[in-house]
Amino acid sequence: MRSEPASTTPAIFDVSGLTKIYKTGDVEVRALNGVDLMLETGEMAVLLGPSGSGKSTLLNIVGGLDRPTSGSVKFKGEELSGASDRELTAYRRNHVGFVFQFYNLIPSLTAWENVALITEVASNPMSASEALALVGLESRINHFPAQLSGGEQQRVAIARAIAKRPEVLLCDEPTGALDSATGIIVLEALARVNEETGATTAIITHNAGIREIAHRVYTFLDGRIASCEFNEKRIKPSEVSW
Repeated sequence: MRSEPASTTPAIFDVSGLTKIYKTGDVEVRALNGVDLMLETGEMAVLLGPSGSGKSTLLNIVGGLDRPTSGSVKFKGEELSGASDRELTAYRRNHVGFVFQFYNLIPSLTAWENVALITEVASNPMSASEALALVGLESRINHFPAQLSGGEQQRVAIARAIAKRPEVLLCDEPTGALDSATGIIVLEALARVNEETGATTAIITHNAGIREIAHRVYTFLDGRIASCEFNEKRIKPSEVSW
């Protein structure tokens, strides 16, 4: 790894001095404490760190799900920090796809129908069939969640997130509930999406082995970024040591 970026492409996210404080009575918890971070267009980033180190809080803020206490978040040069609720809703709908540890699929709908729900509200979606093919599930489109493995359900969730053609794909522990073989299949799907759609992809994980598939790796500790490193040579998901 080296300490300077390989790319000079414009930053899709520019985060500066980001702080998030949660208050419960007289108790204050600093989930983020002056975070500076940059993600470039089209890159894959991995966010490492123990539970409670601020990774998910950061992802929620850059994804428009939460607001910072102070600091700046710019998306393609536009300030998000002071956006209204209506503006944040439009930002999430038009620009961001989310993938979480638990799949949150609707049990009564097929894989195709779960993905098609998103295409109905997107301005320029791909078809549900195209999104499912991109994650290798073209033969499972008519199956219900209960008929799919955990890895297949997670890939349906990825297809649902990418069907609206987001510029950003934010993934919070997408392999956390999966065994190693299944987790690698999910990482392969994320890598393919990143390469073929150009969506800037950020992956939160506790698995340090995953760091080697990324362009950029941020390590979090106690609400701060302890290090930022760049991979000179990335590996394929199939080469990850679980």
